[in-house]
Amino acid sequence: MHQGSGILSTRQRRLAWLGFLLAALQAPVSAWLVADESWLFSLCVALMVATVIIADDAARRRPANATGD
Repeated sequence: MHQGSGILSTRQRRLAWLGFLLAALQAPVSAWLVADESWLFSLCVALMVATVIIADDAARRRPANATGD
């Protein structure tokens, strides 16, 4: 049984993880340094990137369609 390919390439997946980690780490730092609520934007970006990573995981775990017999 072959697994399906995800929506991201290996390089894009690594960059998505890097972007997620940077945005997730930047949110509490900016919340501590800045008086306004602009840190919520970093949190929203991190959540959107996490959603893409989860969707890629789901696509990779689906079995690939058998095209020929």
